Amino acid sequence: MHTITAWSDAEGAARAADLFRATFEAEPDGVWAAPGRVNLIGEHVDYNGGLCLPLALPHSTFAAVRRRDDDVVRLVSSLDPEAVWEDPVSSIAPGAVSSWAAYAAGPAWALREAGCAVGGFEAAIDSCVPLGAGLSSSAAIECAVALALDELFGCGYAARGDAGRAALASICVKAENEVAGAPTGGMDQATSLRGASGHALLLDCRDSTTRLLPFDLAAAGLELLVIDTRAAHALGDGQYGRRRAACEAAAARLGVPTLREVTDLDAALTALADDWERRCVRHVVTEIERVKAVAQLLDADRPDAIGALLDASHDSLRDDYAVSCPELDAAVDAARAAGALGARMTGGGFGGSAIALIRAGDEAAVARGVQAAFDARGWTRPAFLSAVPGPGARRVR
Repeated sequence: MHTITAWSDAEGAARAADLFRATFEAEPDGVWAAPGRVNLIGEHVDYNGGLCLPLALPHSTFAAVRRRDDDVVRLVSSLDPEAVWEDPVSSIAPGAVSSWAAYAAGPAWALREAGCAVGGFEAAIDSCVPLGAGLSSSAAIECAVALALDELFGCGYAARGDAGRAALASICVKAENEVAGAPTGGMDQATSLRGASGHALLLDCRDSTTRLLPFDLAAAGLELLVIDTRAAHALGDGQYGRRRAACEAAAARLGVPTLREVTDLDAALTALADDWERRCVRHVVTEIERVKAVAQLLDADRPDAIGALLDASHDSLRDDYAVSCPELDAAVDAARAAGALGARMTGGGFGGSAIALIRAGDEAAVARGVQAAFDARGWTRPAFLSAVPGPGARRVR
């Protein structure tokens, strides 16, 4: 069983700082970290004004950053330490940056658009957030860099507490949407910047308000197992945008700002002629209700009772929203068969990860069941990690 272990802040900071020194032959001004996230429930509702319930992972991206006195931006990643991306900060714009550099450079453009005088800088990025696993590795890069630039250039967002972090999350969303070209909602960035250890984050995507819900599975004799299927996951291939466009078109036909305002699902489905729009609406409206139900159970200290809601979420994402894939379905089915209390895909879909709510001590048995299902199909074996709520973005050095 391949387990993905989180780095400590000290280890992550050392890795990023070492890469910085080796590349730029200088000391960074500091190192900042931002976590990936796993979404307990509430998928594809963030851009519909809905509710979602993610938690920050202990797995983080680390950015060693130094402010420059000119306008040059230089970026390096541990994925390809020999390739340094370099351009003037004024050249960073939608459509002008490709590959991973769009996620690291994008926050500089978005902060400048918001009125902060961000100039040149150097950044070295290292991460233990699994790439392509649907665990928000891209938002972790954005948030780590944004938090660094916010401090180094005196933008002042993080200094304003949670309200400032909410604004900084919106800036990161703008960077991802416009510079990286991924039409995502705001759940990933909000979780990375506003998450807290020991808690899930109930995020209202209509007004960006949050509520921290205690999420101590160990005390309940439970674990949340993340299954990285190793099936490639990407948000920039048009599939995400197609679903977002269908939701926006349906909302316009129904005369509501977002699908969050749909209160009579049957009437809404009757009013829509297009079957694809009807399926999208059914998923979004029922998923928001499932989030509410899970939140109520967590408030009542009943995490053991949320399994059926996780199952229903996956079934809706598979059958109505059509964002699952054979690897995700196999992982979910195998986890359930091996004794999971509930399981679902998590993240944008089309690959990536699934989660399984399991009893403490059942991790090995569930992992074996999933591995056997993948072996039988000749697929690459999945990787596993334990989802324990970790801290939000922070300076670590």
